[in-house]
Amino acid sequence: MTLQELMPLIIVGIIIIALAVLFTFIPVMLWISALAAGVKISIFSLVGMRLRRVTPARVINPLIKAHKAGLDIDTNQLESHYLAGGNVDRVVNALIAAHRANIELSFERCAAIDLAGRDVLEAVQMSVNPKVIETPFIAGVAMDGIEVKAKARITVRANIDRLVGGAGEDTIIARVGEGIVSTIGSSESHSKVLENPDLISKNVLGKGLDSGTAFEILSIDIADIDIGKNIGAILQTDQAEADKNIAQAKAEERRAMAIAQEQEMRARVQEMQAKVVEAEAEVPQALAEALRSGKMGVMDYMNYQNIDADTDMRKTLGTTGDTDDEDK
Repeated sequence: MTLQELMPLIIVGIIIIALAVLFTFIPVMLWISALAAGVKISIFSLVGMRLRRVTPARVINPLIKAHKAGLDIDTNQLESHYLAGGNVDRVVNALIAAHRANIELSFERCAAIDLAGRDVLEAVQMSVNPKVIETPFIAGVAMDGIEVKAKARITVRANIDRLVGGAGEDTIIARVGEGIVSTIGSSESHSKVLENPDLISKNVLGKGLDSGTAFEILSIDIADIDIGKNIGAILQTDQAEADKNIAQAKAEERRAMAIAQEQEMRARVQEMQAKVVEAEAEVPQALAEALRSGKMGVMDYMNYQNIDADTDMRKTLGTTGDTDDEDK
């Protein structure tokens, strides 16, 4: 085929490629959908979104929903929120829900809540349909020492004005738990808590526990209440056991001291007996010295021997008499 014959085919191919690139870069179908929905937007605005690295569908589709719902929102607001990392579709849905429920909510406030990381659509839905938060069993001890366990159901409504910077559900549960423990602890007996569980609800609800949170507490209801352990008796038993252990330790200490003192006295007796033996050993030496020096005569020594023998005989007789008495 000649070049002249191939020219029409080449031109048709170039046109097809150009249209493919055009429809890929320029969302013509999205532009047509916007015009059909009554949203006035130029094709150059869509091209500008592509150049600004904004996905046109993420902006135009929410804009069409907002226009159909009667909201006055322009593309600049949606583009800025998209570029800030927000969820444009969720913000528009929240604005539509708030508009239907007659809740005053501006786009700036809604975008700020979304950028803060909160689910703004869920918050609007919670403002219309309050949410019930159920706490786990919270234990408190009454003045009579009986443990009381209570479970509460907290009905809350989202406070849109405090969603940015307000505390979440965990804070509500912690504050309600603290109030339940305080109310049970101030009761004179556990029977009063069982007879009037609504006292817990009234006392806790009257403390303004939703201050500084993203919710408004509508009601606090006691779902279940139960009796636990006798904490007072357990503490008294533990204290008595501790006192017993302390007394036993002190008695053991005194016994050890007495044994040590006994051993010390025995050592002293042995020491004194050794001194006596040592002194008795010096008696023969003293007698010999007395005989040598003439201070003592032979008859005196014989008399001493007789007295010593007589003394030993008396000791022997006395010991024998004691032994016979024991045998009898």
